[in-house]
Amino acid sequence: MYSFKNDYSEGAHPRILNALIESNLVQTEGYGEDCYTQEAVELLKQKINRKDVDIHLLSGGTQTNLIAISAFLRPHEAAIAANTGHILVHEAGSVEATGHKVLSIAVEDGKITPAQIKSVLDTHTDEHMVKPKLVYISNPTEIGSIYRKGELEQISGFCKENGLILFLDGARLGSALCAAGNDLTLTDLGRLTDAFYIGGTKNGALIGEALVICRESLQEDFRFHMKQKGALLAKGRLLGVQFLELFRDELYFDLAKHANKMADLLREAIRKEGFSFLTQSPSNQIFPILPNRLIEALQEIYAFYIWSKVDEAHSSIRLVTSWATREDAVLAFIADMKKTLESR
Repeated sequence: MYSFKNDYSEGAHPRILNALIESNLVQTEGYGEDCYTQEAVELLKQKINRKDVDIHLLSGGTQTNLIAISAFLRPHEAAIAANTGHILVHEAGSVEATGHKVLSIAVEDGKITPAQIKSVLDTHTDEHMVKPKLVYISNPTEIGSIYRKGELEQISGFCKENGLILFLDGARLGSALCAAGNDLTLTDLGRLTDAFYIGGTKNGALIGEALVICRESLQEDFRFHMKQKGALLAKGRLLGVQFLELFRDELYFDLAKHANKMADLLREAIRKEGFSFLTQSPSNQIFPILPNRLIEALQEIYAFYIWSKVDEAHSSIRLVTSWATREDAVLAFIADMKKTLESR
């Protein structure tokens, strides 16, 4: 049974495994002070085109969100997120477990706007409520949509005008930056956000996210927060080696382009059969609306998530492609879908 459930079913790109093997017996400092991590950090600063950012390598997205947001906020301050936001829906309340409320905004396309942020500020007016302080967005969003540069500039400008912290979850950032219609770059993210992270786990690495803290006032003592929450790895080199290999050349973006290409094949074939989509997603997650009978037939051969019920006869499913998704598996899915439709 071939899986389209997520983009972390496979291990790591062979180049990363080879780099880990080749560096295996080299003695290094611990806790991210090793030569590989230091070189990776400098390389990422060049890619972002800013020398004044702080970059920290952490093991996973939830851990990164938890530590960053709890470090950036004072005890009475809260985060604002879309109602589809990962910190609200899929992290077991980890941010809220640190004492910081997550204020939800109802959205249709996974993205939030300055007007929606303003509505939250307008309803939290005094010290009897939590104080909205951080705006959390994901790119791509949890339902596959992406932010354009103009949209991010508007959000960034509003946050600056209102003293808010803008934090961007980049668990699938490679897919967003390589998606059709994208006009954002790593340099833009370094300019427009106060902090963001570059996801490795879902784009070819075994584990690892690179957190980039752009605002100077948020940088102080961050390694203390990492240590306190168990994220300062003794063998931090394992993360450094991987990010150094991902960004030594265009590997990171090549892997994301492959994932998007496989999603494009699925999207176009499903569209040709006359089916619509729950969201307009140009990234490596697609959400087609299919007849339940077709879904049941496909589930006998493929693994994927049923996302939502649309009506009595139809549901949306989530298909996710990865850096390692085989084209023959995609073509087989398309062929099986067509065969099932022809037989009914």
